[in-house]
Amino acid sequence: MTEHPNLTQSAKQPDPAPVLDLIQAFRRSKTMFAAVSLGVFDLLDQGASDLTTIAKKLCVNADALDRLLEACVALGLLGKEGGLYSNSPVAATYLTRSSPNTLAGYILYSDRALYPLWGNLEAAIREGTNRWEQTFGGKAALFDHFFRTDEAHRDFLSGMHGFGQLSSPAVIAAFDLTRFRRFVDLGGGTGHLVLTACARYPKLRGAIFDIPNAIATAKSYLGNGAESPGIVLIAGDFFTDPLPEADIFALGRILHDWGEDKIRLLLKKVWERLPSGGALLIAEKLLNDKKSGPVPALMQSLSMLVCTEGKERTLAEYTQLLREAGFTKVEGKVTGAPLDAILAIKE
Repeated sequence: MTEHPNLTQSAKQPDPAPVLDLIQAFRRSKTMFAAVSLGVFDLLDQGASDLTTIAKKLCVNADALDRLLEACVALGLLGKEGGLYSNSPVAATYLTRSSPNTLAGYILYSDRALYPLWGNLEAAIREGTNRWEQTFGGKAALFDHFFRTDEAHRDFLSGMHGFGQLSSPAVIAAFDLTRFRRFVDLGGGTGHLVLTACARYPKLRGAIFDIPNAIATAKSYLGNGAESPGIVLIAGDFFTDPLPEADIFALGRILHDWGEDKIRLLLKKVWERLPSGGALLIAEKLLNDKKSGPVPALMQSLSMLVCTEGKERTLAEYTQLLREAGFTKVEGKVTGAPLDAILAIKE
């Protein structure tokens, strides 16, 4: 019997599952983005509800919403029982704005900024530059696009706060910081890193140094000071203004935004401000030595291409930049959290 040629070829073909999964991947992301943006999870945070009621309160088409809600059930973001939809535990924790662990701000930023920017990835690769002007029009300084409105700025910082809470404990635990006394987080946003550091090391005095709008937002996160005793808020631009006194500075998700020239400028400025024995703690996602992974770092590096001047780097690349600035002892640790940690010492 002659073997059918099509069956023979099919048996030798690789499993198409990885390709099929990637074809579907952006659809799953956009389903979650849309549900957050429309306020589905915030509405259900008030209690379980039926399709008709949800559609009426959100002012959306009921048939279309039915498809979105059922998709969210299938993705594990919603539960459904007796015709009533409710938030799953993961949605209640990370997708509602009222949750202290919310990632809703970062999701809104991803939906409204990153998602359109990634649509122009091919052009970014051809030209090697970010896509803000192509995507949104107009000319502006890089982070002016991020903070074009107060609401956009708050959403962005809220997203960084939620993301930071997943990483800061592991970053602070990566090294023994017992001997340090004054911890200043440069570009510290809402203060999640410095709060974690001061909680772990009660003798540590902490400060957040960031642009005025970020400092105003930080005040709302730090509250009346009961949870943040001794945390000082300092408005300034770390590129242009004098840095505060510290024996340990931190840069969390800052260096990956910039090219080497600006990184060299900032690192040298930090090194000059530190006393002998002082340190710089860096929180970034590290590429492995071969730059072949991990996948989240590679994806983040592409994201940096479309929206900043920077990229993700290996520990060796960061070490070279730090040593050029004057740091003599550099150690890096992969934390297992969304961000890894580097500690550089001025000897």
